[in-house]
Amino acid sequence: MTEKRQHGWISATHRLRWRPLDIAVGAGLGAVSGLIYWAASLLSSWIFPLMTAILPGMAALLHGVFYFPCTLSLLILRKPGAAVYVGIISVLVEILPGNAYNGPMIFVQAIVEALCAELAFGIFRYRRWTLGTTILGGLLIALAYNAFLLAFYYQGVSPLSPRGIIGTICELISGVVLAGLTSWFLFRAIGRTGALDRLASGQDVRRV
Repeated sequence: MTEKRQHGWISATHRLRWRPLDIAVGAGLGAVSGLIYWAASLLSSWIFPLMTAILPGMAALLHGVFYFPCTLSLLILRKPGAAVYVGIISVLVEILPGNAYNGPMIFVQAIVEALCAELAFGIFRYRRWTLGTTILGGLLIALAYNAFLLAFYYQGVSPLSPRGIIGTICELISGVVLAGLTSWFLFRAIGRTGALDRLASGQDVRRV
């Protein structure tokens, strides 16, 4: 291994290594996300049926509320596994007060969503923290979440039926808008407050 390659390997290892600060910030982000999930679950019990009555499948426009922290956590922490770590904590916090979605499947769902976000950033070796990569992550999560719903909750709905097509389109829009654009601009807004100054992500935002 040449000296240049060795230096690059050491630099990458240091950049991707988890520190106590990353663990603490991730835990806090997971706790806040869990509270958001819990509140959204309560509201969805009457908002989603109303939207479905207006247009079957339209409720998927708001599904991104349940997975936008996947991309947001990666933007803030910039570490492999950040979405999985935050996702697991958020589910634990969400189910503590109790809701209609308790059960092992909620953990499976959270991990699948997190892995989709990890894939988007992992393709670029956790080096490209751009709006485009964030939107890609949102799209991948939306595709996986839509497939998950059709497989486990809407078994009677064909993906090619009007309900299935509308739901898929709305899910993709939600992924782009909420898990993509919203996560990106929320991250930038938080960074500009100085709250992330001890993280590389926050320092980058403040330099722009």
